[in-house]
Amino acid sequence: MDAESRSLTERLRQESQGAAAYDRLLATEDPDELAEVLTAPGQQLWARELAAFRLGLAGDRRAFESLVLLLNHRDPPRCASAAHALARLGDPRTARAAAALATNELRVAYALHPVRLLVALRAPESVPALITTLERRLHPHDPYRRVALACVEGLGALGDPRARRVLTEALAHPSLAQAAVHALSLIPEQRRTR
Repeated sequence: MDAESRSLTERLRQESQGAAAYDRLLATEDPDELAEVLTAPGQQLWARELAAFRLGLAGDRRAFESLVLLLNHRDPPRCASAAHALARLGDPRTARAAAALATNELRVAYALHPVRLLVALRAPESVPALITTLERRLHPHDPYRRVALACVEGLGALGDPRARRVLTEALAHPSLAQAAVHALSLIPEQRRTR
């Protein structure tokens, strides 16, 4: 069990308050039983999260919608667990959904984990979404510096030359400058043709 799985199971064990259903969902090897929890009425959030997480790690695409909803949740640990499972799910819709969440200005307070997921996915949608999100954070007094920093670090990790302009603009922001210098150093120089 990896660190994210341990963190999730401990957190949900506490939320479930020792319910027998928790132990059953943790122990079952039946994906249909887990999938049923996602659609059955009256299920607790912890139960849906545990079922979606386990299905996501198993590559069962029935978890996709539930995981995307959790990725956009107001509770950061739920977002982190959903991003972890979505990165392993292998659903081609994941990058598009993460890009939509990362660039949604109405939900920018919850964009940190979608941004990190885009970096992990290294999908065609990743660089354009990170550039858009970072451009919007480069205004004076923007309160979402953690999102901006994640974009800067992510663009450096992705190493795409399209990010050079926005990373250069980020140099003017003291809270981002050091990370932007590092990110720019990771982008290969473009060769000039004669």
